[in-house]
Amino acid sequence: MVVEGEMGEVAEGGAQVRRLILSGTGRVVSRCRGFTAEALADWGWIPPDSESAGERIEDVLLLVSEVVTNACLHAGGPEELVLRHAHGVLRVEVSDRSPDPPRRQAPRSPALPGGHGLILLDRLAGDWGSVPRPDGGVGKVVWLEINLPERPRWHRPR
Repeated sequence: MVVEGEMGEVAEGGAQVRRLILSGTGRVVSRCRGFTAEALADWGWIPPDSESAGERIEDVLLLVSEVVTNACLHAGGPEELVLRHAHGVLRVEVSDRSPDPPRRQAPRSPALPGGHGLILLDRLAGDWGSVPRPDGGVGKVVWLEINLPERPRWHRPR
């Protein structure tokens, strides 16, 4: 079983927050992508109102796939996915039990599979990194932040 439990949306300091508690590695990537897409739809990112917004949503789903896959491959699987949305910025956090921070692999041919996840994070996320788990538990949290392109003026609330 991939999902042990889901917690609903909670407001924290003006941000909308959703948490997905995870265990194991089976089907966890697709589950996290679906959870993220549902949150983006609820927060108004989906459906996109422009081509650039649609591309940004695809970037978000790709980045969620990458950080969750890295947790599966290098840290025994993710334990929690947290999405924080405030003021057009999405913060994605994936916690796992490995204390080792993400490390870049030696450069490889782009034609070869694997080893490109951190390059994607560098190129597509506004910022990213890892920190020790804030609860003092064993492991780390890999996080990334991504902005939604601004809506046209006619979409902005007055």
